[in-house]
Amino acid sequence: MKQRLLSIPDLPSLLYVGFVSYVVRWLETLAFALFAYQATQSAFVVVMLTMLRLLPMGLFGAFIGSAAGRHDLRHALALVVGTSGLVTLVLAVLASGGWLSVWHLAVASFISGICLATDNPVRRMMIGNIVGADRMGAAISIDVGISNASRVIGPLLAGALLAQHGIASALWLGVAACATSLAATLRLARRPPDAGAAGGSFVENMREGLAWLRGDSRMVGLLVITIVFNIFGWPFTSLIPVVATDYFQLEPRGVGLLASCEGIGGLVGSLLLAVMARPGWYGRIYAGAVGIYLVTMVGFALVPSALAAGLMLMLNGISAVGFAVMQATLVYRGAPVEMRARAMGVLSVCIGTSPLGFLYLGLLADILTPRDAMLAISAQGALVLFLSRRYWRVVLQRD
Repeated sequence: MKQRLLSIPDLPSLLYVGFVSYVVRWLETLAFALFAYQATQSAFVVVMLTMLRLLPMGLFGAFIGSAAGRHDLRHALALVVGTSGLVTLVLAVLASGGWLSVWHLAVASFISGICLATDNPVRRMMIGNIVGADRMGAAISIDVGISNASRVIGPLLAGALLAQHGIASALWLGVAACATSLAATLRLARRPPDAGAAGGSFVENMREGLAWLRGDSRMVGLLVITIVFNIFGWPFTSLIPVVATDYFQLEPRGVGLLASCEGIGGLVGSLLLAVMARPGWYGRIYAGAVGIYLVTMVGFALVPSALAAGLMLMLNGISAVGFAVMQATLVYRGAPVEMRARAMGVLSVCIGTSPLGFLYLGLLADILTPRDAMLAISAQGALVLFLSRRYWRVVLQRD
């Protein structure tokens, strides 16, 4: 299955573009966090930088999804990759000159977040259009596996480069990577917009998409689970560098190694899903992964050593990949062809609720401690998941 998928024209290039985007994202996330924490000693500032990278999903996700189906996705992807590379280039120049400040990182995080918000309605839509709905699950498993490999590579590179050469070296590496990604994007074949997605005005497209969504209980359930995960689960990753620095007394290289453990677990999980997951179990994997993720958050907050914390992050990564693979796959498979771009845009909006979680977690970390904040938000997430089961129980049903 994998070999046949990877022989499809343009799929390897799209996967490579995603890989570069993921590596640069995780490289910058850790580099920004360590730079900001050293400058401010504030866990709240660290969390806010990650929040700003995710905020555009909630603000612009639906608009991007509605517009994506009306244009050549290749052009849109090239614009996204070029913008991301330009932002990293500006930061690299500022860092090399000794002018870099935390507010520069905040602005760059927001602009990069706009680029991130396009991933589902643009690049992953292109993947689905190329491989077809029946093979979307396998293709996204590979893509998420690549993403998790980047979660190993990005933090390791960031930790090593910051320890030896400072933040400028990490940023220049990101610039070089983005240049190769842009070259791969420009080699993609041109494809016209989906026939069912190009008609109607922008406002009409959004209205039709929301009306369809309200009438599909399974899709509503999928998105409810997404919101729970993104408010109460995902934000905890922003405090990993803080816990590693304050509690385990790790230097940047050790912080990078610890942060990479989640990616190692995710890579293992991706391989398992690609080989073993069957469509009839997609919904159960999706919902169950969120519950396991919240439990491993508790484990990470309670363990006494960096070694045990790394093990918890590996388990956390395995559960996270079950969520990530099934999230895009179930939405793509469950939406009619003419609604897919809009559905993926709405998915980005639901992912974009995560800034609420990051803001809340940042406040908890300042009021309590980073570890206590993790415990509090994971317990609340489990409670909300239980109370909202009336909406997502339909997701557990087999296709």
